[in-house]
Amino acid sequence: MPEWTDKISNHKQLGGIETSVLDNGAGRGVRIAWIDTGSGFRYKVVLDRAMDIAEAFFNQHSLAWISHVGVLGPQPMSNQGIDWLRTFGGGLLVTCGLDHVGGPDEDAHGSRGVHGLISNIPAEIISIQQPDVQAGQLDMSITGIIRQHKIFGPCLTLKRTISGRLGQAGLTIKDEVLNEGNTPAPLMLLYHFNFGWPLVDEGTDIIWKGNHRVASDPKLLGIADIKKCPDPLSVHDGGGESVVFIEPEANADHQVYCGLWNEKKQLGVQISFDKRELPWLTNWQHFAKNEYVTGIEPGTNPPIGQKAARESNTLTFLAPGEKKSIEVNLSVLGPEVGPYTTYTNFINLINE
Repeated sequence: MPEWTDKISNHKQLGGIETSVLDNGAGRGVRIAWIDTGSGFRYKVVLDRAMDIAEAFFNQHSLAWISHVGVLGPQPMSNQGIDWLRTFGGGLLVTCGLDHVGGPDEDAHGSRGVHGLISNIPAEIISIQQPDVQAGQLDMSITGIIRQHKIFGPCLTLKRTISGRLGQAGLTIKDEVLNEGNTPAPLMLLYHFNFGWPLVDEGTDIIWKGNHRVASDPKLLGIADIKKCPDPLSVHDGGGESVVFIEPEANADHQVYCGLWNEKKQLGVQISFDKRELPWLTNWQHFAKNEYVTGIEPGTNPPIGQKAARESNTLTFLAPGEKKSIEVNLSVLGPEVGPYTTYTNFINLINE
């Protein structure tokens, strides 16, 4: 029987979902939802930015990297060249796509800016489910519809549900991408998770398994071990970065496990997904001074852009009326949550 039985009047004593509107600064007018799991894990969903996730905390520890930009309102015309970087607030999750992930490119099928349009489109919220502790219903969720549409197509619709459970330090993202147009539509999707200090610190382990290649200039790597976070690197100041493309290994159930582990803090995050849905993983490393971040990014493709994916015959298409479903899970790891509380246990999990 839960400890709170017969002792609380309202689920808000434990957690739940609270929606509101920012009223100051560059994000003024942006709709948000704070989700508190009652486990020490809490995070802010930006409803007007494709239900991406900005700040995220476990107890006193910040998990996400927040850029100098922070939360901005949607800018749907920031879709050419590197405009996207002006709107990139970092945060626990930024969604990239739905038809292009990577740098700017152009071909006979159109011109596309960095990482596509979807994160600059507001969601239409269609349901919020609060926990009902008196009835023993501890699950909670928020669902929205994000439409990346234009006349003459393509017309892709993302239905997103972010859910969790009171007392559990984690979240689940369930996405459905539907082609509502009348012609086949390209699909490229990347889950751009961005982690920062104190989770990311000197010595933090970057955990993944699979064949890989460093896609950026090796001189910009600046470190000998691509799976260990260094101190801030001057070679990464400005636009310096390292990017690793990974074909991750999956277990017998097709699940891929990856994430971060900070041994000093005894704190980590674990991301899991189905390799049949997301066959690629990208690790973005930008360890600059005051811009200290690493990204763990499951995707349908590495961020090579629609043009390169088309030319290499690796671009997926959705037929009219076709739907693709994807699930991504994130869990906080540490002595206060379980069951994987040590680096060794985490490694054993990805080696199953």
